[in-house]
Amino acid sequence: VQLQASGGGSVQAGGSLRLSCAVSRLTFSRAAVGWFRQAPGTERELVAAISRSGSSISYSDSVKGRFTISRDNAKNTVYLQMNSLKPEDTAVYYCAAKSTILTHFPLRANEYDFWGQGTQVTVSS
Repeated sequence: VQLQASGGGSVQAGGSLRLSCAVSRLTFSRAAVGWFRQAPGTERELVAAISRSGSSISYSDSVKGRFTISRDNAKNTVYLQMNSLKPEDTAVYYCAAKSTILTHFPLRANEYDFWGQGTQVTVSS
């Protein structure tokens, strides 16, 4: 199983980025996917998650209303659209997947089975 995260970069506050997570060698329709982030000296936190069908979505309070998670099952890809970025959004962003028959998604990092390599997002003020 491979998860390839891409789309990170450096932007000014108020800008936008779209992260992509391409999933291979996993039955994508059974994959719940989460986006996590980790800044230096902090724990990895869940930013957004989407169920395998896409019918259930969750966001952390810190990004609610600014970030949008979506999935394209035809492309085996999950996206994280990040708008109105703030300096505190600066972190390495990781996508993670869990193969499941359940309709919901895990909320804790240790419940995910597969991880991408991370992509750096830097927001300057």
